[in-house]
Amino acid sequence: MALKLKTKLLAGFMLLVSLLIVAGSVSILEFMKLSTSFTTILENNYKSIEASKTMLEALEREDSGILLLLLGEWEEGRKILHESDKVFMEAFTVAKKNITEANEDELIADIQRKYLHYKEKWARPIVDTFKEGNIDWYQSNAHQEFIQLKTSINQLMSINQESLYEKATLLKDNGHRAVMPSIISIIGAILFSLLLNFYLNQQFIFPLKKLIKAVKSLNQGDFQVQSSNKNKDEIFQLELEINQMLKRIARKNDSR
Repeated sequence: MALKLKTKLLAGFMLLVSLLIVAGSVSILEFMKLSTSFTTILENNYKSIEASKTMLEALEREDSGILLLLLGEWEEGRKILHESDKVFMEAFTVAKKNITEANEDELIADIQRKYLHYKEKWARPIVDTFKEGNIDWYQSNAHQEFIQLKTSINQLMSINQESLYEKATLLKDNGHRAVMPSIISIIGAILFSLLLNFYLNQQFIFPLKKLIKAVKSLNQGDFQVQSSNKNKDEIFQLELEINQMLKRIARKNDSR
């Protein structure tokens, strides 16, 4: 059964639309995966990095509080220490609930152990004891544990920063892959448009031009349109109808 012109045109454009839909769907899926990965990074490594920074800031404040106690500033020193301890523990809780990297749980446990030991240094009275004004005690005890605790927190932040960089690099590669279907679809659409144009010329434009040329030759007394269209479509039917009309005209002329 011969395909009609409308069916041929519709089939061509439907194929083009299908190509674009498939490519667009693939791109959307890739970008959704990319968005999910980005959200995961924010929820994991970025939270741990920010928690580590907060712990370091709180720890610096606690060190300042201890120095104030050494100077005999009991009220101000204790206020800073309690406030900083609260901030530190809140940040530590975030980091503890957000363990995602290898050996991160060991670092968290190490930080907790060192912090509790460090806290013992200032939880007990310093003012009005032998510790007040005792720089040697501060250097050999409190400050040493302060440095060790900072080192562990920096290690926690470092492994999350490295992981964040690696994942960001991977996301960049995934982003390129997400763009590729769109690029391929554009190239495919261009190529298909060229092929469709060639097909339309071969199937419709050229036959119509030949038909027009054949009709023009009627002025030279040729009462037969020679068909070169092998497809039994609407153009072929038009040629048949023109030939039938010409035969009727020819018969009328003969009868006259």
